[in-house]
Amino acid sequence: MKVLILNCGSSSIKYQLLKIDEDYNLLAKGQIDRIGNSGSNIEQKVDGKETIVVNTDIPDHTKGIDLILKLLADPKHAVLNFLQEIDAVGHRIVHGGEYFSDSVIINDYVKEKVAELVDLAPLHNPANLHGIEAMERLLPGKPQVGVFDTAFHQTMPEKAYLYGIPYSMYKKYHIRRYGFHGTSHQFVAEKACELLEWDITEKKIITCHLGNGASITAIDKGKSIETSMGFTPNYGLVMGTRSGVVDPGIIEYLMEHEKISLSDVVELLNKKSGMFGLSDGLSSDMRDLAEAMLAGNEDAARALNSYAHRVKHYIGAYAAELNGVDLVIMTGGIGENNWLVRELSLSNMEYIGITLNKEMNKGLRGCDSKICTDCSRVQVMIIQTNEELVIAKETVRLVSSQKKTISN
Repeated sequence: MKVLILNCGSSSIKYQLLKIDEDYNLLAKGQIDRIGNSGSNIEQKVDGKETIVVNTDIPDHTKGIDLILKLLADPKHAVLNFLQEIDAVGHRIVHGGEYFSDSVIINDYVKEKVAELVDLAPLHNPANLHGIEAMERLLPGKPQVGVFDTAFHQTMPEKAYLYGIPYSMYKKYHIRRYGFHGTSHQFVAEKACELLEWDITEKKIITCHLGNGASITAIDKGKSIETSMGFTPNYGLVMGTRSGVVDPGIIEYLMEHEKISLSDVVELLNKKSGMFGLSDGLSSDMRDLAEAMLAGNEDAARALNSYAHRVKHYIGAYAAELNGVDLVIMTGGIGENNWLVRELSLSNMEYIGITLNKEMNKGLRGCDSKICTDCSRVQVMIIQTNEELVIAKETVRLVSSQKKTISN
């Protein structure tokens, strides 16, 4: 079985093409960066061959997915002879609300519910739908599977997911904290424990998924008990263009003083805030900001210091909630690759047992490695996330089960 995995982020698309029999064999993997920004490109890697990089304007996710399929089927690269070789498609879907607590075969009902939840994940659910609909056009009849970011966090206790609003509002509208990046948090926690030869059911872990979207999760005995994102992905940490936590009174204040509508404020908080807003429009991309900060740019420094402050805040809070911590993991595009963000976020935390090895940290990116000193009471690691592998396993499980049911 050949499975294409699409992981559409707010400004990126990661993808993998796998051939699956007894093992998971990676045929190609790639990523599109800076969707909607200048300098966008697609990069594809195939084992034993030169990396392909195409620099081109990619204004939206639909254009990005079209480019991916053309590259996979391009005869010059010999990944696929034709698109029909793809047997199934797996999608990362950010928000499943209370409709979905597990992965599902995608049908009209699933698409309808994902569309209903667009208001709760305005940067992601539309991109996820674009991916599903593009596959329907280009590969009609092929089974597609949705794997939801919210599923892993269904183990959060009621005391953690309820907001301080009338309980009747929760019962009527299901207004609660859902959490996101679940596949990533689960994958890196399990992988780190495998590398450390630990039993995850005995450990207290804090996972930091830091990308253009970012979240932190407290994992106790392998289960999510708390996470920084909430009802929507625009809660918790400051992110690329998202504000993270803000006083709700700010919404009314901005509407009154800026003479703008509620939808305008929502767009401002989702698409014009975060690192982009804090840097006074310099960039939403952490690579640009880190380079600028090291060159002495005050706007970049303000944004990065604010970002790191909030990461540190959540690590400290979750260490308290877990009543201790054995392991802190940095993952995601920023967590894996940006040494400066890691240093700013993890320095001066000896009080909870974290002692960062700054020299080691500075020299590492895109790898699985410890970045703490030998005397650190808490293990600190970079772990490369692989949400696509989790999605592939779920896709094979559900498609195989569907085929078995039909044959019986």
